[in-house]
Amino acid sequence: MQYIPGLAGVPATESEISFIDGQKGLLTYRGYNIMELAERSSFEETTLLLLFGSLPTQAEFDEFDNALKDSRRVKFNIRNIMENLPSTTHPMHMLQVVVASLASFYPSTEYMKGGTENQQYVNDVTVKIISHMATLVAMWEHMRNGYKPIDPRQDLSYAENFLYMVTGKEPDKDWARLLDACLILHAEHTINASTFTTMVTGSTLANPCSVIASAIASLSGPLHGGANQKVIEMLEEIESPENARAYIEDRLKNNKVIWGMGHREYKTKDPRATILQKLSDNLLEKKTGRLSKTFKTAMEVEKVCEELLGHKGVYPNVDFYSGILYKEMGFDAGLFTPIFAVARSAGWMAHWREQLQNNKIFRPTQVYTGVGNSCYIPIEKRS
Repeated sequence: MQYIPGLAGVPATESEISFIDGQKGLLTYRGYNIMELAERSSFEETTLLLLFGSLPTQAEFDEFDNALKDSRRVKFNIRNIMENLPSTTHPMHMLQVVVASLASFYPSTEYMKGGTENQQYVNDVTVKIISHMATLVAMWEHMRNGYKPIDPRQDLSYAENFLYMVTGKEPDKDWARLLDACLILHAEHTINASTFTTMVTGSTLANPCSVIASAIASLSGPLHGGANQKVIEMLEEIESPENARAYIEDRLKNNKVIWGMGHREYKTKDPRATILQKLSDNLLEKKTGRLSKTFKTAMEVEKVCEELLGHKGVYPNVDFYSGILYKEMGFDAGLFTPIFAVARSAGWMAHWREQLQNNKIFRPTQVYTGVGNSCYIPIEKRS
């Protein structure tokens, strides 16, 4: 047997949900180009597309949208759990703990297979998890800073309500639209580490809340979802565009990671990064009349990296620009990866549902590299 580290390129499933062409820099959800969805769709509509395979009618959209809005509030016992966490708890760790606890509020049986007899439960828990994710992240931003969380509103879209709950202010329409696009771009990306975690845990027929908690744990690592926070830290360390070349050359010389650069799938610029850069250019110019120093530094880093690494197929990925945008929106860096998780909950739930339709528990094998037969020696005779 051939061992392939990280299972790179090894098919783990058949899926109808999303598709990547790394050579062409193409990403589609259910056949729809991500660029068109980011420009014309909404997170709620895109979530329905991922979950059910087609764009909804107005009636279907309204029903789903209302269900999401009705599920924004969380039970007081859930809030009690959050209140007993240390204020130093990272938002991703909070999210993992609290989402796992939701299994106590939305229990399932061990025989739940996602068939027609369980479809109502599957639909209900899908809505609960996706809706609760944004509420929990927004609540914790206030609670970890010693303040009472802000109640959700039902008259706002998913992105608008999240902005409102985090800032306490009437959401700016332009920022809300940009956040909506960010959520769409992060909603799904084939069989990445956290999605594979979803499928593996889901294949055991574990409670879906436990399934998503395991995915959150996977996403929390800096080699996956944590990279966008690392990008901001890197740009702040560089300080200005003039320092970019020397910084990048030093990192390459010492074999250190350049955060936000390169992707296992893409050999050209990540299409999501291209979309975010375009949206950023337009909105930041409109809002401030100029590009921030952070954004200018990022553009110079991209230029230098393209010159030095482009021949290796290393270009910016989605994390490179998403963190910058979240900073411009006024979000704390600790929120960057949780926002990623909020968006990716749509893709995770879509893959969980797909896994249940033709489920087989994952049980890969290994290539053994240990010693051969060994004989037991009593402890008194060992030297």
